[in-house]
Amino acid sequence: MAGAEARLDNTGTALWLTDWKVDVPLAWTPRRVMALVGGEQAGQLDFLVHPDGQAVSVWMLEVEPPFQRHNLASVMMDALYATHPTAWIDHGRRTQDEARWWDRYTDPAPERNIHNRPPAEWAAYFEAPAVLGQRAGNAYLNRINGLDGHAAAEYRNGERLEAEAAQWVSAYREASARGPDPAAAELYGGLRLVLPDGLQRAVYDERQSVGERAERLLDHIGHGSLPFAAGWNTTRAAAFGDMAHEQVVDPEPAEGATHLAFRVRLAAGQEVPQHDLRATWVSYVRSPGIEVELTGMAWRSPETPWVTHAADFEPPIDAAIAPEYWHSASAQYTARFDEIGELRPGQSPRRSDTGDLFAGREADIAAMAARLRAGTYQRGAPSLPAPARETFEKLRAHQQVPPEHSQRQSPRLR
Repeated sequence: MAGAEARLDNTGTALWLTDWKVDVPLAWTPRRVMALVGGEQAGQLDFLVHPDGQAVSVWMLEVEPPFQRHNLASVMMDALYATHPTAWIDHGRRTQDEARWWDRYTDPAPERNIHNRPPAEWAAYFEAPAVLGQRAGNAYLNRINGLDGHAAAEYRNGERLEAEAAQWVSAYREASARGPDPAAAELYGGLRLVLPDGLQRAVYDERQSVGERAERLLDHIGHGSLPFAAGWNTTRAAAFGDMAHEQVVDPEPAEGATHLAFRVRLAAGQEVPQHDLRATWVSYVRSPGIEVELTGMAWRSPETPWVTHAADFEPPIDAAIAPEYWHSASAQYTARFDEIGELRPGQSPRRSDTGDLFAGREADIAAMAARLRAGTYQRGAPSLPAPARETFEKLRAHQQVPPEHSQRQSPRLR
């Protein structure tokens, strides 16, 4: 055992590298190292990763007061270095406490710390004036606190930096997002909720059909209540990871929660809604109620995450991502769903099958059949009865209402 981990107390500590769903500028991916002690959140290291994985920017390093002085901050920082073994690392500008911690910390790869290297090596990833300003601020904190702060490792530490910053400012290249295409990809979003006791028992009862359990669960949630605030991921594991992250940050209730993952694609013919694109996920901005085809669902208890119940919907079920605000819901959404995302009277669950050339043409087909039968009767075919208007009217009466949409706020765990 080496590094900070060798000095870590035996306190049942675990580290978890996970997504950090937050809106950040540019196309960098937010990530988080969480330190858990006995399952309780003890600290976190928030950072951003460049799309090519070769640059990391530290945003915040924090340890909760009851868990300080156990070397957790150093362990989390070591984990960041190990997770990105070839990336440039920007530690940013430090506070007083962070300056004292950095003075005690042993940098495992000082050659990758951009504060130690000339801008010619890293200026394409980071804005040179901002970085050199951070260095000046850190040097000032070290001086007034009587700290060394690894001064020997810093490149030209203590010299005037304005000219150097001006020289390299044009080298910076803003990253572009290369995330999933919401128009083409199936995406996964998560929801955390507490079910009524009877439904809770039913949806985990493996003696029943998983498809019937999934539809019963969807009826409870509301077909128009898929979560508007979700980060829609490229994998189911990432959607469940979001829910596990929420469970750590907001663990109440500790028992009885259910984590759901929805697999969806945008409904055919719909324009791609306004969205923010990240490296591995999409978030829909100010959702007005977005038509989707629900192609699958999975759920699990956070107490037994290794047991997952999953159902595929073939053909998919027409559903909707809820509007963020009811007053901004689209007319198409409100025509189909009420304010809590349930189907309005007269509306019913529908299966969508974009591969069926006859889908949605039942009335036309019935009318054509009636005309053909009428023509055959007029030609005197004795085996076919005359077409009755009543028959066509009955066919029309039993057609499903054309797809439209409305709103509901997601029943998130409080």
